[in-house]
Amino acid sequence: MKSNLITKKIVSGKFKNKTIKLPSKTTTRSSKAIVLESFFNTVQFEIIDATFVELFSGSGSIGLEALSRGAAKIIFMEKNSEVLKVLRENIAQTDPSSCEVYSGDTFSNISTVVKGLEKKNHKAYFYIDPPFSIRDGMEEIYDKMISLIASLPKECVKLIIIEHMSTLIIRDEIGPFSVKKVKKFGNTTLTYLQSE
Repeated sequence: MKSNLITKKIVSGKFKNKTIKLPSKTTTRSSKAIVLESFFNTVQFEIIDATFVELFSGSGSIGLEALSRGAAKIIFMEKNSEVLKVLRENIAQTDPSSCEVYSGDTFSNISTVVKGLEKKNHKAYFYIDPPFSIRDGMEEIYDKMISLIASLPKECVKLIIIEHMSTLIIRDEIGPFSVKKVKKFGNTTLTYLQSE
């Protein structure tokens, strides 16, 4: 019987070619290779030894790629229990001691993550890839995401990256952060925000 499991490989770094599993397409949407490549070309040297937070992690493919390329600590946030199982299996393929997983609602857990960063006086990269708002029950996800970003203390943030539908226009300023760069890839766009 042929397995219909979807997988992808880590592209670069110390875990290059490690195979990670992707949850079913009905629960998550995997970041396109071209988006991933563009993002890591932008931050490749900056993320070495950095803390990297992947919100709405899914399979953890972005965070694990960051880990492979030299980030020191990855914090994953995911609420779907089946997806969490896949995420933990993927982490086990790499370096679990450098990874932290927060299960449950990202919008609730973010304050715990921020408190942890503040305690250690760490700045982090925040990669935010929420489910597209066209999905049932997700209509308000982008509004909630904007509020979450506005609530982040700038002392904890090195860079915020949002992967979103290209039809969504992110305003130039959200709380203490302003848009530094926008890259469009068909239906998907990456928007980068930073504080002054």
